[in-house]
Amino acid sequence: MNLSTEYLGLKLENPLIVGAGPFCDSVDSARQLQDAGAAAVVMRSIFEEQIEVELRALAHAIETPAESTPEATSYFPNFSEYQLAPDQYLHQIEGLKKALSIPVIASLNGSRMGGWIDYARKFESAGADAIELNLYQIATRASVAADEVEADLREIVHLVSDSVRIPVAVKISPFHTSPANFVLSLEHAGAAGVVVFNRFYQPDLDLDEMEVLPKLRLSETSELLVRLRWLAIISPQVRCSLAATGGVHSAQDVLKALFAGANAVQIVSALLQNGPRFLSVLLDGMSQWMGEHGYTSVSEFRGAMNLKRCPDPAAFERANYIRILQAWRIATYDEQT
Repeated sequence: MNLSTEYLGLKLENPLIVGAGPFCDSVDSARQLQDAGAAAVVMRSIFEEQIEVELRALAHAIETPAESTPEATSYFPNFSEYQLAPDQYLHQIEGLKKALSIPVIASLNGSRMGGWIDYARKFESAGADAIELNLYQIATRASVAADEVEADLREIVHLVSDSVRIPVAVKISPFHTSPANFVLSLEHAGAAGVVVFNRFYQPDLDLDEMEVLPKLRLSETSELLVRLRWLAIISPQVRCSLAATGGVHSAQDVLKALFAGANAVQIVSALLQNGPRFLSVLLDGMSQWMGEHGYTSVSEFRGAMNLKRCPDPAAFERANYIRILQAWRIATYDEQT
């Protein structure tokens, strides 16, 4: 059975990518994932806030007059202070590349202009096979228009893509007025692929302590549905690679994403729940289903259920919404008893 696919121009043995998370913090853990069948890994994101901290520390060291006072030398950060996550991240890329034969994708998380380009180049120099830009944008000011938000994000993608030779993928949220148009604009800005969709971690309120609490919930299969819809809509309208992330918990989920037009899927929650060996379960399930339905390769059915090729394209549009709502009715008391 041929499960191979192409993502970001990278040849993958199968569509299963380990998404950004703690898995690559350890080389041994990453090796276990590779042995279990992972076709590529995405490292934990480095955040723009971490980059800003390092840049401020560097500026302080350079701009502060060294001999302004006898105590001036104490203003310089200690060497250990420069060993921030960004530097450690680069060393981890190098370690993973030495230990693994599958592609290693570095990840940058942010939403504003900053030190992205510098670190994108450092990722490339450290050996990363690709970069994933996680555009985690929450527009909270009413004075900021939607087109302004998207223009800034496109500019970030353009600057980063233009500064490196390795492919750049962009992870986006579903909260755009026209996701298909936005993806197309990212492709024009230089993105080699788009990851659909970012999972926003919703805050909760503690009414006793009057605090805002962060809540982390692992994904559920039901979350895949919005990904399937937009993969099916977007895939026939762009040339860039597409990956699904969020809600992939079974071989059926992987297959659905591929049928909708994804080149690959990213898995995180299912691995946190079931461990690295679950990748083998997914691959076996895919091979079994394909054999039972007469498929010999992923390429034979990828995108077969997208908006252009689906027997009923209206199912992805407003018609299906109307049909579902009209099917609901309230049972009478007699029917209930």
